[in-house]
Amino acid sequence: MSTFMKRRAVGTLVLAGAVLLASTLGGFCPAQADRYHYPPANTVEVSDNYHGTVVQDPYRWLEDPEAKETVDWVEQQNALTSEYINSYPDREKIEEWMRRLWNYPRYTLPVKRGERYFFSKNDGLQNQSVLYFQESLGGKMQVVIDPNGLSADGTIALTNQAYSENGKLLAFGLSSSGSDRQEIHVRDIDTGRDYDEVLKWCKFTSIAWKHDHSGFYYDRFPAEGEVPPEDLDAYNRVYWHSVGTPQSQDVLVYEDPAHKDYGSAPTVTDDGKYLVLWMYHGTDPNNGLYYREVESSGEFIHLMELGEAKFNLIDNVGTTWFISTNLDAPRSRIIAIDITRPGRSNWREVVPESNDVIAFVTMVNDQLVVAYMRDAHHVLKIFDQRGAFVREIELPTIGSIAGLSGRRTDKEMFFNFTSFVYPTTAFRYDFGKNEVRVFRKPEVAFDPAGYTTEQVFYTSKDGTRVPMFLTYRKGLEKNGENPTWLYGYGGFNISMTPWFSITRLLWLESGGIYAVANIRGGEEYGEEWHQGGILDRKQNVFDDFIAAGEYLIKEKYTSTPRLLISGESNGGLLVAACMTQRPDLFGAIVCQVPVTDMLRYHKFTIGRYWASDFGIAEESAEAFRYLYAYSPLHNVKPGTTYPPTLVTTADTDDRVVPAHAKKFAAALQAADSGKNPILVRVETKAGHGGGKPTSKVIEEVSDIYAFVFKTFGIKSKAL
Repeated sequence: MSTFMKRRAVGTLVLAGAVLLASTLGGFCPAQADRYHYPPANTVEVSDNYHGTVVQDPYRWLEDPEAKETVDWVEQQNALTSEYINSYPDREKIEEWMRRLWNYPRYTLPVKRGERYFFSKNDGLQNQSVLYFQESLGGKMQVVIDPNGLSADGTIALTNQAYSENGKLLAFGLSSSGSDRQEIHVRDIDTGRDYDEVLKWCKFTSIAWKHDHSGFYYDRFPAEGEVPPEDLDAYNRVYWHSVGTPQSQDVLVYEDPAHKDYGSAPTVTDDGKYLVLWMYHGTDPNNGLYYREVESSGEFIHLMELGEAKFNLIDNVGTTWFISTNLDAPRSRIIAIDITRPGRSNWREVVPESNDVIAFVTMVNDQLVVAYMRDAHHVLKIFDQRGAFVREIELPTIGSIAGLSGRRTDKEMFFNFTSFVYPTTAFRYDFGKNEVRVFRKPEVAFDPAGYTTEQVFYTSKDGTRVPMFLTYRKGLEKNGENPTWLYGYGGFNISMTPWFSITRLLWLESGGIYAVANIRGGEEYGEEWHQGGILDRKQNVFDDFIAAGEYLIKEKYTSTPRLLISGESNGGLLVAACMTQRPDLFGAIVCQVPVTDMLRYHKFTIGRYWASDFGIAEESAEAFRYLYAYSPLHNVKPGTTYPPTLVTTADTDDRVVPAHAKKFAAALQAADSGKNPILVRVETKAGHGGGKPTSKVIEEVSDIYAFVFKTFGIKSKAL
C-alpha cells in the first residue's frame, strides 16, 4: 500500500447508494444518492479590481498552506481520494507491476573530464541515482556520491554536478523534498572528502570552474533579510568562489540591480579563456551574451543584448565564436563572429536556416554536430566549421536525441536516443571510423515488436496543421472504443518530441492508445510556432488540443467516454482550460501540478518569470481580458457536469505553488453537478517533480492508473 494511502484520515467517499462515514469530516452527509460529496470549503469575501472589473476570489484562504483550515481541508481531500483509488481492486497489482518493470539498471551519458568518465546509475528501484566515475570506459566503477544515504526516505536529491577540468574536484547541489532550492558543496573525488563550505541561496544555479581548479563562478539569489520576502527570487548575481573558503568570502562578479528580474548564468569556454554570462529574463527565450576574459576584472562586453533574439554559444576557436540564433531566422541558423570585429556586417553565416528547426548544436572533433527537428522528431547531422555538410548519422527510428556528450577536442561523442516504444539507449560515435555503436542498452522486460507509432496531422480551429504521435498495439481496430490517453504541454518553447516511459507501457499493454499532440506554444516549428501560442494567442494552444481530441473521435480511434487528457505544470493549465471550455469532449482528466489562477500566478515564488508567455493581468487591460477569458479558476461554471477529474500537487512545490491546484479543485467541487468525482491528491515532501524519489514516483503513477482504470472500467490483462 502506498504511503499516500496509509496517510489517509478516517472517512470514505460516498458513491450512489453507499454509506458515508463522515464523523471526522464535519458531519457532511449525502443530500441525494447520485451526488459526490466533498469536504466543506468555506468561501470568503475577497475581491480584486482589474481595470474596472471586480473579480471575486472566494478560496484565497487556500493560498496559506500552514493555516489549520487549509491543513484540515487537504487531509480530508486526501482521505476521499485514497478511498476512491483504493476501491479499485487491482490498485496494489498496479504498483507491483510498476516495481517489476521499473527494476532495471539505468545510466546517464558519460561526461569526460581529465581522464575520467562521470555518469549516474540507478540499479532499478533506488530512490536516487548514484554518481560514479571510471578511469576508462571499461574501467572499475567507483562511487563519487550516493545520495540514498543522505535521507531515509530518499527525498534529498543530487540536482547539480560540475567537474573541474582535471576531473579531481566536484561542485554539486543537494535539494530537499523536491525544492528548486539547492545548497552547493565541493568534494575532493580522490579522497571522498567534502570541503567545509556550503553555498546557500542557490536556485537553477550554473557552475563554471576556472581551468586552474582554484574555484568556480556561480550564480545565486539574495540571503533572507537582504531583500523583502517577495524579492528572494530576484536580484540574481554571479560570484566567484575559491575552493576551501567560506561563502562569506565569495567575490561579487556581476549584478544588475536596475533590473532585478534579470538572471545571469556563467560558463567558461572550453579553452578556459573567456567567462561568458548567458543573460536571461524569466522564461523569455530571447537572451543576451556578455563576456570578458577569465583573467580580467574589467567590465563585461555586451556581445548580444538581452531581448532581441535567442543566441546560444556553441564553442569558440580562438576569437571566432560559433553561435546558433533565431535572429532573422525563426527556425534558427549558425553564425560565426570574430569578437575582435563584432560588427554585424562582419558576421559569417555558417549553416543557414532550413525547413527543419535547429534544436541544439554542439562542437565535437572540431565539427558542428547539429540536431534538427523535422515534424517534431530529431535528425542528426555533422558540418565542418565552414558550414559544409559532412554526413548524417542514421538514427534507429523516428525519435529524439535525449542528450549528447562531447567537447570540441574529443574524437568520440555519446548520445541517448529514445522513442515511444524504444527504451532510452546510449550510443557512442567514433569520428575517425564514422562508426555508431550501442554503448549501453537497457534491459527492459518489454517487447516493442508488438507496438507501433504513427504520426498523423490534423487541422486546428483556425486551419493550422498540427502533428500528433499515436502509439498503440499493432492490429488496432478503429472502432471508437479504444481507451486513449492524450497528452500535451503547449508553452515556453518546449517541444514534445518522442520519449520512452516505463509508466506508459501498462497503458499500451492494456490496449490503450497513447497520443501526444504537438500543439502551438512549443518550438516544433521554430519560434513562430512558439509565438503562435503565447500572450493573447494562448487560446490557440487550447484550440489545438481540443481539435486533437475531436480528431481522435472523428477518426474512430476512441470516443468521449474513453478519452483521457493529462498534462503537467503548464500542461496542467492546458488540460484545466480545455476541461472548462469543453467538459463534454473528454471522459476523464488528470491535471498535475497545474497553473490555474491566471490573475495571481505571478505573485507566487517564480511565477512572474512566466510573464513572457502569459502576460500579467495587473499591467494592462488587454492582458487581463485574455487571461480572464481562459483562466481555469475563473471559468468554472456552476451546475456543469465535469468529467471525472484527479488534480495532483505537492505540499513543497516551490515552482507552481499547490494553491493553484487547491483553489481549482475547491471551485470545481462547489460548481460540479455531482455526477462525477472531482478529486485532489496532495503529496508530502515532494516538489514540482525534480528529484522525486523512485518510490514516490511509483506510488503516484500507480494511484493515477487506479483512478483512470476505475473511471474507465478497465480490467487490465497485463496485471
